[in-house]
Amino acid sequence: MERKDEGLKALGTKTVYKFDYAPEVLETFENQHPGNDYWVRFNCPEFTTLCPITGQPDFAEIRISYIPGARMVESKSLKLYLGSFRNHGGFHEDTVNTIMKDLIALMDPKYIEVTGIFTPRGGISIYPYANYGRPGTKYEALAAQRLASHE
Repeated sequence: MERKDEGLKALGTKTVYKFDYAPEVLETFENQHPGNDYWVRFNCPEFTTLCPITGQPDFAEIRISYIPGARMVESKSLKLYLGSFRNHGGFHEDTVNTIMKDLIALMDPKYIEVTGIFTPRGGISIYPYANYGRPGTKYEALAAQRLASHE
């Protein structure tokens, strides 16, 4: 199947950037190997968002790792989505959980984890971590194990 047959809008077209939270830009495509368990990892080392109190910029590396189910997130749409946080106010912990929940709603992965490695502010770094395993499956146990052993 060609990608154009999957209804993708962002890939291969002129890029339109949104600068406030825009989950509607996320797109998926069919996983060609849904019976296999494998990791997909994205790193966004230039993530920016705003402090909801001061309006000052916050900078982070966002790491997303997941085991796909039937659908996978299209990378250009993910880039546009992450860029849409640029003028959005959100605490670090909320931002990481929002990203994870949006990706769960989008593609129903078997397992997903999102980490934010935020640069120091006032001498303190914050590294929120959130994960999810599909309920009633071995991935739910994987999520519990990875959360319990997370440092």
